[in-house]
Amino acid sequence: MFKILKREMLTPNICKMVVSAPRIAKAAKPGQFLIVLANEEGERIPLTISDYDREGGTVTIVTQLIGASSAAIIAKEEGEFFRDVVGPLGNPSAFMEMSEEQLKGQKYIFIAGGLGTAPVYPQAKWLHDRGIAVDVIIGARTKDLLIYTEELGSACDNLYLCTDDGSVGFHGVGTACLEDLVAKGKEYTQAVAIGPMIMMKFATLTCKKLNIPIDVSLNMLMVDGTGMCGACRVTVAGKTRFACVDGPEFNGYDVDFDEAMRRLGQYKTEEAEVKAKFVK
Repeated sequence: MFKILKREMLTPNICKMVVSAPRIAKAAKPGQFLIVLANEEGERIPLTISDYDREGGTVTIVTQLIGASSAAIIAKEEGEFFRDVVGPLGNPSAFMEMSEEQLKGQKYIFIAGGLGTAPVYPQAKWLHDRGIAVDVIIGARTKDLLIYTEELGSACDNLYLCTDDGSVGFHGVGTACLEDLVAKGKEYTQAVAIGPMIMMKFATLTCKKLNIPIDVSLNMLMVDGTGMCGACRVTVAGKTRFACVDGPEFNGYDVDFDEAMRRLGQYKTEEAEVKAKFVK
């Protein structure tokens, strides 16, 4: 049983929770994820680690209300418990395997969209704490849907906010902001995009046009999180890979985004029916 120590609604449908999990916190690294089970009848939900505190023995998760299972997670209050939390799972971010010499001189740009903003934080913070140049772009439809702005503001060199409606920051999507930055003289050696699949697809296309290498995080449909079920299979560089054990991060140039989006959308009807029944 894993106790919820803190709970905060970041937006009307996005919830941040700090969970007591000392063994997971001790081993967690940027880029990895957890499988969370709200209760005995619940579904296994993959959630990227949004922060970890080794000394405090806690991990932070951020959940968006999508269906019945995410609703069961968000419904938990401070002091209550999750039935199970498994992790850390998946491979850490690619830069974790780089030497200090390899990291020296790197200039990172993170492109974050919606819920994907939260897991950008531990990655940007890890790099920023080691003196690596880090810029972050956060995009949302409107200013009220932007999350983690304060946290990321202290974990990067430059933070750029983008809104589709122009209510704050750059008026437009994150990829347009990146193009604007490069046009004004900004140079980057590596990009990382985390967010909706469609956003990561266009971030990859934009980076390819700008000749910037890019990694993307694919939290696909997952069940067991250990490579046994094959639910998270994705085509990368023409070969079948499993996001849970081969990823979750991959070279964006190699990902078949169209196939991935088809797979993510195949259960939308069933999800809507269950959500209507259990989420009021």
